Amino acid sequence: MKYAEFEVGQVLHAGPYTVSEEEILAFATQWDPQWFHTQPDAAATGPFQGLIASGWHTCCMAMRLAVDAYLAGSESYVSPGLDNIRWLQPVRPGDTLRLAITIVDKRTSKSGLGVLRWDWAMQNQDGVQVLTINATNLFKI
Repeated sequence: MKYAEFEVGQVLHAGPYTVSEEEILAFATQWDPQWFHTQPDAAATGPFQGLIASGWHTCCMAMRLAVDAYLAGSESYVSPGLDNIRWLQPVRPGDTLRLAITIVDKRTSKSGLGVLRWDWAMQNQDGVQVLTINATNLFKI
């Protein structure tokens, strides 16, 4: 999606994406090898009563949904950062995730870049919010 197509107040939707146990295990084994992400038997008796995805993996899934739906082929080329990342509920094997993105602000910087602030909210198949992020992207315009 091109920068010119984004409008303040617009709500965009991406997904669905279904998470597999194998994916959770592979990501966590490499990047976040805590037992509740990598050991299904131990996780079953832990505080989450089952295997859960790493929060970082959850962020990566949200990013993939946003790229596939809106950023691929756009003028976006960098983000100066994210604010208020919240992992509200665990993501589990078999969950189907959807991302809703609300455009909060759109402006042109002094240097001529497009600045887009957007709030991301990801939900599972039951409508339970699992992730929120306040993101900023810069676009060449």
